[in-house]
This record gives sequence, C-alpha cells and structure tokens, in this order.
Amino acid sequence: MRFSSSLSLGLLAAPSVAELAPEPQYILNNPPASESAQRIPTSYESAVLGRRILALSPLGTVATVFPDSPGGHNTPVGLGGVPLGLLEYVADCEEEGNPTFLAIKIGTSFRNVESGSNISLAQQWTPPYPPDKRIKSTTSFWDWLLGRDEKPKEPVPYSAVNLPRYSLLGYLEKIDAPVSADLEACYVATHPDAKYWLPGNPIHTSEFVRLVVTQVYWIGGFGDRAYIGWIPVDEWKSITREEWEDVRLPGEKKGWDEWSVSADL
Repeated sequence: MRFSSSLSLGLLAAPSVAELAPEPQYILNNPPASESAQRIPTSYESAVLGRRILALSPLGTVATVFPDSPGGHNTPVGLGGVPLGLLEYVADCEEEGNPTFLAIKIGTSFRNVESGSNISLAQQWTPPYPPDKRIKSTTSFWDWLLGRDEKPKEPVPYSAVNLPRYSLLGYLEKIDAPVSADLEACYVATHPDAKYWLPGNPIHTSEFVRLVVTQVYWIGGFGDRAYIGWIPVDEWKSITREEWEDVRLPGEKKGWDEWSVSADL
C-alpha cells in the first residue's frame, strides 16, 4: 500500500478553513468516520505513522512491574506487582518494527523482566518545531478589560494530546551473538554514548535485545480526526521503510497549524 507524503495523517486533501476548528466538545469524542467531517485514518495508515515515530524517536518509557519479592539494590519492601515506568534508549534497527534495546543487566526494567514481568514501551511524537497557529482558548471581553489577556508562559509550546503516540506490548528476546555489525552501528548512531556500554565493556554486563511486538495501542490525536484504538500487529510489522519514509508527522516542517490534520499545512 502506498500513499503520498502529503497524506501525513491519512487524509487525501487539505481541509477547508471551516474544518480546521471543530466544536470543542467534539474533540472529546471519537466518532465513527461516517459521522465526522474528516475522514478518520485507517489502522494501517496509523501504523505507517507509528513506524515513522519509532524510527525518529530515540527515547521511550518502558513499563514493567516489580516481582513479588524484589529485594536487593536497596529496593523497598512491599513493591511486588507495583508498576514502574522508566526512560530508556530505543533504536529502530530491524525490519519488522521490533524496537532494539541495549539491556544493561543492572537496570531495574531489565531486572524486572528477568524476574518474569511483562513489558510495554510508550513513545510519543515530539515535533522539532512549535506550531505557527496554536490551539488555544480565546480571551473574553472581561479578561481584556481586567488586563488578564497577557499570554502566559507555555511549558510545552504545542498541544501534546493532539499529537500521535502509542504503546507497544510484547516480550524481550535476546539478539543472539554475534550481533551484526550493522545492528551495533545502527544503535551507536542513534545513541553515540552507548558505545561505552556495548557487550563486553568493563563497566556493566549488557546485551542487545529486541522487544517482540505482540500488541499495538495507538492514539493518533483528537478523536474527530485521528484513529484511536488497537492496530493489528501484522499491519505494524508489514510496514516497509519506503512507506514510513514517504510520510511526515506534524511539526516536522516549520509553519504548521495545530488545528490542521495535515503536517504539510
């Protein structure tokens, strides 16, 4: 399946001005495509965007749970079954969309998995450029009259909930030695400082592992314009490099509009 780079969110044409500002309450719903002014992207189109996020996003939050008796490493008692999310390095170094990790054996996430924990990886798209046109509330007459119309400082210069993100569920699988030179080069190209922790280093015991993806949960943004739900894992794994290189995510280029459904606007 092919679609052009202008299809960034699965849409074939730029929306009209009227379409760029749906009613606020509409954003809280995830209506079926037949009831929406916009065509909701398919799960496959969303998978293409997700694979681009994986390729361009070197960080993610890995969630695991503590074993019944964690013990050791100054771990407090009573944490059995408690979930823990930690930032980890991620690289997209294989063809099927299985993220690559350099697992440091002493790391809590990898120790939890070693003790039998399930694992998931959450990633979200972070645009390199802030939008030119923001989603924001309008200033009322009384705000203006009372001098409350000054722009507040924005800790995040974009609407994060309007941007795509996902969670990958699966299990860790060791990448058997000898690790290919291409995979090692790919990982170090993504994370140059990781060269100090490659397998065989004198500091920490480490190994390359892949997260074998078995389930994909996707939130593409606001429900009136984005797909929200499960992506079939066979779709996720069937996406080619050519496909994800042929699309663009919101904010990859300057001058984008947060209300727009197309990254090219």
